[in-house]
Amino acid sequence: MIKKFVHGLMALMLVAGAAVSSTQPAEAGRGGRVAAGVAAGIIGLGLLGAYAHSRDRDYYYRSRGECYPGPEECGWKNRRCFIDSWGDRVCRGGRWTCWRPTYCD
Repeated sequence: MIKKFVHGLMALMLVAGAAVSSTQPAEAGRGGRVAAGVAAGIIGLGLLGAYAHSRDRDYYYRSRGECYPGPEECGWKNRRCFIDSWGDRVCRGGRWTCWRPTYCD
């Protein structure tokens, strides 16, 4: 969710920076303010891009010989199962849960 928000905000800042930089200043004294606005937009886009990119990385697997979590697995835990009088297997109780087993090289 935050990634979509950040991408939209980056696009909006890019459009605003392009609009501000493409207009001709009416006075000679405004040139510094336009340049400052463009510089602030570029710095803001850089910070938002770095933040958005840092959220995609998986830091848990760093080098050979360390442990890392494997793929997510889901299943029932703490269930009681029995065979009823008709020969059917009946399971009750427990809860559906997901976990990530740890693998070590």
